[in-house]
Amino acid sequence: MTDHHIGLIVPSSHLTMETELPRMLRAREAELPEDRFVFHSSRMRMRHVSPEQLRAMNAQTARAARELADARPDAVASACLVAIMAQGPGHHCAAEAEIAEVLRGQGAPAPVVSSAGALLDGVAALGARRIAVVTPYLGELTALVCAYIEDAGVEVVDALSLEVPDNPAVARLDPGALLDHWRRLDLRRADALVLSACVQMPSLAAIGPVEEASGLPVLSAATATAYRVLGELGLAARVPGGRAAAER
Repeated sequence: MTDHHIGLIVPSSHLTMETELPRMLRAREAELPEDRFVFHSSRMRMRHVSPEQLRAMNAQTARAARELADARPDAVASACLVAIMAQGPGHHCAAEAEIAEVLRGQGAPAPVVSSAGALLDGVAALGARRIAVVTPYLGELTALVCAYIEDAGVEVVDALSLEVPDNPAVARLDPGALLDHWRRLDLRRADALVLSACVQMPSLAAIGPVEEASGLPVLSAATATAYRVLGELGLAARVPGGRAAAER
Protein backbone atom coordinates (compact mmCIF):
# COMPACT_ATOMS: atom_id res chain seq x y z
CA MET A 1 0.00 0.00 0.00
CA THR A 2 1.40 3.39 -1.05
CA ASP A 3 0.52 6.84 0.28
CA HIS A 4 0.62 9.55 -2.40
CA HIS A 5 1.00 13.06 -0.98
CA ILE A 6 -0.76 15.72 -3.07
CA GLY A 7 -0.16 19.43 -2.51
CA LEU A 8 -2.92 21.90 -3.38
CA ILE A 9 -2.45 25.63 -3.97
CA VAL A 10 -5.88 27.19 -3.59
CA PRO A 11 -7.50 30.61 -3.11
CA SER A 12 -8.14 31.53 0.52
CA SER A 13 -11.91 31.52 -0.12
CA HIS A 14 -11.80 28.15 -1.82
CA LEU A 15 -13.94 25.25 -0.61
CA THR A 16 -14.71 22.90 -3.47
CA MET A 17 -11.40 21.58 -4.80
CA GLU A 18 -10.53 20.32 -1.33
CA THR A 19 -13.88 18.49 -1.40
CA GLU A 20 -14.22 17.14 -4.94
CA LEU A 21 -10.64 16.00 -5.59
CA PRO A 22 -10.43 14.00 -2.33
CA ARG A 23 -13.92 12.61 -2.98
CA MET A 24 -12.86 11.29 -6.39
CA LEU A 25 -9.63 9.80 -5.14
CA ARG A 26 -11.27 8.29 -2.05
CA ALA A 27 -13.72 6.56 -4.41
CA ARG A 28 -10.72 5.31 -6.36
CA GLU A 29 -9.22 3.92 -3.15
CA ALA A 30 -12.35 1.80 -2.68
CA GLU A 31 -11.67 0.11 -6.05
CA LEU A 32 -7.87 0.18 -5.92
CA PRO A 33 -6.94 0.09 -2.22
CA GLU A 34 -3.22 -0.29 -2.91
CA ASP A 35 -3.04 3.47 -3.54
CA ARG A 36 -4.00 5.99 -0.85
CA PHE A 37 -4.00 9.77 -1.11
CA VAL A 38 -3.02 12.40 1.45
CA PHE A 39 -3.74 16.10 0.85
CA HIS A 40 -1.88 19.23 1.94
CA SER A 41 -3.04 22.77 1.11
CA SER A 42 -1.51 26.23 0.97
CA ARG A 43 -3.75 29.25 0.47
CA MET A 44 -3.45 32.53 -1.44
CA ARG A 45 -5.66 35.47 -0.48
CA MET A 46 -8.60 36.08 -2.84
CA ARG A 47 -12.31 36.59 -2.24
CA HIS A 48 -13.79 38.27 -5.32
CA VAL A 49 -13.18 36.90 -8.79
CA SER A 50 -12.00 40.11 -10.42
CA PRO A 51 -8.96 40.78 -12.63
CA GLU A 52 -7.34 42.83 -9.85
CA GLN A 53 -7.74 40.21 -7.13
CA LEU A 54 -6.67 37.43 -9.48
CA ARG A 55 -3.42 39.26 -10.27
CA ALA A 56 -2.80 39.93 -6.58
CA MET A 57 -3.40 36.28 -5.77
CA ASN A 58 -1.01 35.09 -8.48
CA ALA A 59 1.72 37.19 -6.87
CA GLN A 60 1.51 34.90 -3.81
CA THR A 61 2.30 31.73 -5.77
CA ALA A 62 5.96 31.40 -4.79
CA ARG A 63 5.19 31.79 -1.10
CA ALA A 64 2.46 29.12 -1.28
CA ALA A 65 4.76 26.75 -3.15
CA ARG A 66 7.51 27.18 -0.53
CA GLU A 67 5.05 26.27 2.21
CA LEU A 68 3.95 23.12 0.37
CA ALA A 69 7.57 22.12 -0.22
CA ASP A 70 7.93 21.49 3.51
CA ALA A 71 5.39 18.65 3.21
CA ARG A 72 7.46 17.01 0.45
CA PRO A 73 4.49 16.34 -1.85
CA ASP A 74 4.61 13.76 -4.64
CA ALA A 75 2.63 16.10 -6.93
CA VAL A 76 1.27 19.64 -6.65
CA ALA A 77 -1.94 21.01 -8.19
CA SER A 78 -2.56 24.74 -8.60
CA ALA A 79 -6.32 25.03 -8.34
CA CYS A 80 -7.68 28.28 -9.75
CA LEU A 81 -8.36 28.00 -13.46
CA VAL A 82 -9.45 31.56 -14.16
CA ALA A 83 -6.51 33.11 -12.28
CA ILE A 84 -4.21 31.54 -14.84
CA MET A 85 -6.35 31.83 -17.98
CA ALA A 86 -7.02 35.53 -17.31
CA GLN A 87 -3.30 36.21 -17.72
CA GLY A 88 -3.32 35.32 -21.42
CA PRO A 89 -2.99 32.27 -23.65
CA GLY A 90 -0.48 29.64 -22.63
CA HIS A 91 0.14 31.11 -19.16
CA HIS A 92 -0.39 27.73 -17.48
CA CYS A 93 3.01 26.65 -18.78
CA ALA A 94 4.75 29.58 -17.04
CA ALA A 95 2.67 29.15 -13.87
CA GLU A 96 3.46 25.45 -13.59
CA ALA A 97 7.15 26.11 -14.28
CA GLU A 98 7.29 28.79 -11.55
CA ILE A 99 5.91 26.40 -8.93
CA ALA A 100 8.21 23.58 -10.08
CA GLU A 101 11.23 25.88 -9.79
CA VAL A 102 10.32 26.89 -6.24
CA LEU A 103 9.86 23.24 -5.23
CA ARG A 104 13.25 22.32 -6.68
CA GLY A 105 14.85 25.24 -4.89
CA GLN A 106 13.45 23.92 -1.61
CA GLY A 107 14.82 20.43 -2.25
CA ALA A 108 11.35 19.03 -2.94
CA PRO A 109 11.07 18.46 -6.70
CA ALA A 110 7.63 17.26 -7.79
CA PRO A 111 5.47 17.34 -10.91
CA VAL A 112 3.12 20.34 -11.06
CA VAL A 113 -0.39 20.43 -12.50
CA SER A 114 -2.61 23.48 -12.97
CA SER A 115 -6.37 23.20 -13.36
CA ALA A 116 -6.04 25.42 -16.45
CA GLY A 117 -3.56 23.12 -18.16
CA ALA A 118 -5.42 20.06 -16.93
CA LEU A 119 -8.66 21.18 -18.57
CA LEU A 120 -6.90 21.52 -21.91
CA ASP A 121 -5.36 18.07 -21.43
CA GLY A 122 -8.73 16.58 -20.49
CA VAL A 123 -10.35 17.97 -23.64
CA ALA A 124 -7.45 16.61 -25.70
CA ALA A 125 -7.77 13.19 -24.04
CA LEU A 126 -11.37 13.06 -25.26
CA GLY A 127 -10.30 13.96 -28.78
CA ALA A 128 -12.74 16.89 -28.71
CA ARG A 129 -12.25 19.76 -31.15
CA ARG A 130 -15.43 21.68 -30.34
CA ILE A 131 -16.77 22.16 -26.82
CA ALA A 132 -19.44 24.04 -24.90
CA VAL A 133 -18.65 25.52 -21.49
CA VAL A 134 -20.48 26.49 -18.28
CA THR A 135 -18.72 28.94 -15.94
CA PRO A 136 -19.72 30.77 -12.76
CA TYR A 137 -17.80 33.89 -13.90
CA LEU A 138 -18.84 37.30 -15.10
CA GLY A 139 -19.08 37.46 -18.85
CA GLU A 140 -15.78 39.29 -19.35
CA LEU A 141 -13.86 36.55 -17.54
CA THR A 142 -15.72 33.80 -19.38
CA ALA A 143 -14.64 35.48 -22.62
CA LEU A 144 -11.01 35.28 -21.49
CA VAL A 145 -11.41 31.59 -20.62
CA CYS A 146 -12.95 30.87 -24.03
CA ALA A 147 -10.18 32.79 -25.81
CA TYR A 148 -7.58 30.80 -23.87
CA ILE A 149 -9.17 27.49 -24.87
CA GLU A 150 -9.50 28.55 -28.49
CA ASP A 151 -5.84 29.60 -28.59
CA ALA A 152 -5.07 25.97 -27.75
CA GLY A 153 -6.91 24.88 -30.90
CA VAL A 154 -10.31 23.97 -29.48
CA GLU A 155 -13.41 25.82 -30.68
CA VAL A 156 -15.86 26.96 -28.01
CA VAL A 157 -19.21 26.67 -29.76
CA ASP A 158 -21.22 28.12 -26.86
CA ALA A 159 -20.67 29.33 -23.29
CA LEU A 160 -22.91 30.09 -20.34
CA SER A 161 -21.82 32.57 -17.64
CA LEU A 162 -23.65 32.35 -14.31
CA GLU A 163 -22.37 35.85 -13.36
CA VAL A 164 -21.28 35.14 -9.75
CA PRO A 165 -18.25 37.30 -8.79
CA ASP A 166 -18.10 36.37 -5.09
CA ASN A 167 -15.90 33.30 -4.73
CA PRO A 168 -17.50 31.89 -1.54
CA ALA A 169 -20.88 32.25 -3.26
CA VAL A 170 -19.59 30.18 -6.18
CA ALA A 171 -18.87 27.32 -3.76
CA ARG A 172 -22.47 27.52 -2.52
CA LEU A 173 -24.00 27.07 -6.00
CA ASP A 174 -26.26 24.03 -6.19
CA PRO A 175 -24.69 21.39 -8.46
CA GLY A 176 -28.20 20.13 -9.12
CA ALA A 177 -28.91 23.34 -11.03
CA LEU A 178 -26.40 22.20 -13.65
CA LEU A 179 -28.95 19.56 -14.66
CA ASP A 180 -30.92 22.49 -16.12
CA HIS A 181 -28.13 24.95 -16.98
CA TRP A 182 -26.55 22.74 -19.63
CA ARG A 183 -29.81 22.73 -21.58
CA ARG A 184 -29.37 26.47 -22.20
CA LEU A 185 -26.33 25.74 -24.38
CA ASP A 186 -26.36 25.09 -28.11
CA LEU A 187 -24.66 21.70 -28.32
CA ARG A 188 -25.44 20.86 -31.95
CA ARG A 189 -21.77 21.17 -32.99
CA ALA A 190 -20.14 20.22 -29.68
CA ASP A 191 -17.95 17.14 -29.24
CA ALA A 192 -17.87 17.50 -25.44
CA LEU A 193 -19.26 19.60 -22.61
CA VAL A 194 -17.26 21.30 -19.86
CA LEU A 195 -19.88 21.37 -17.11
CA SER A 196 -17.77 23.53 -14.80
CA ALA A 197 -14.75 25.47 -16.06
CA CYS A 198 -14.00 26.35 -12.44
CA VAL A 199 -12.74 24.15 -9.62
CA GLN A 200 -14.72 26.24 -7.11
CA MET A 201 -18.12 25.55 -8.71
CA PRO A 202 -19.45 22.17 -7.46
CA SER A 203 -20.31 19.84 -10.33
CA LEU A 204 -19.22 16.30 -9.51
CA ALA A 205 -22.69 14.97 -8.72
CA ALA A 206 -24.07 16.30 -12.01
CA ILE A 207 -21.44 14.94 -14.41
CA GLY A 208 -22.86 11.43 -14.82
CA PRO A 209 -26.51 12.50 -15.21
CA VAL A 210 -25.65 15.26 -17.70
CA GLU A 211 -23.43 12.93 -19.69
CA GLU A 212 -26.29 10.44 -19.92
CA ALA A 213 -28.88 13.08 -20.81
CA SER A 214 -26.75 14.96 -23.34
CA GLY A 215 -25.12 11.97 -25.03
CA LEU A 216 -21.80 13.85 -24.93
CA PRO A 217 -18.62 13.29 -22.93
CA VAL A 218 -18.76 15.61 -19.90
CA LEU A 219 -15.85 16.85 -17.86
CA SER A 220 -15.05 19.60 -15.39
CA ALA A 221 -11.95 21.44 -14.24
CA ALA A 222 -11.93 19.18 -11.16
CA THR A 223 -12.21 15.85 -13.03
CA ALA A 224 -9.57 17.01 -15.51
CA THR A 225 -7.25 17.91 -12.63
CA ALA A 226 -7.74 14.45 -11.11
CA TYR A 227 -6.86 12.93 -14.50
CA ARG A 228 -3.62 14.94 -14.69
CA VAL A 229 -2.62 14.30 -11.07
CA LEU A 230 -3.04 10.54 -11.49
CA GLY A 231 -1.02 10.65 -14.69
CA GLU A 232 1.80 12.57 -13.04
CA LEU A 233 1.86 9.98 -10.25
CA GLY A 234 2.11 7.20 -12.83
CA LEU A 235 -1.24 5.72 -11.82
CA ALA A 236 -4.13 4.44 -13.92
CA ALA A 237 -6.56 7.30 -14.57
CA ARG A 238 -9.62 5.60 -13.11
CA VAL A 239 -12.02 7.72 -11.07
CA PRO A 240 -15.59 6.56 -10.35
CA GLY A 241 -17.91 9.50 -10.99
CA GLY A 242 -15.42 11.34 -13.20
CA ARG A 243 -15.70 9.09 -16.22
CA ALA A 244 -15.26 11.48 -19.12
CA ALA A 245 -12.00 12.97 -17.99
CA ALA A 246 -10.47 10.00 -16.30
CA GLU A 247 -11.55 6.77 -17.95
CA ARG A 248 -11.78 7.30 -21.71
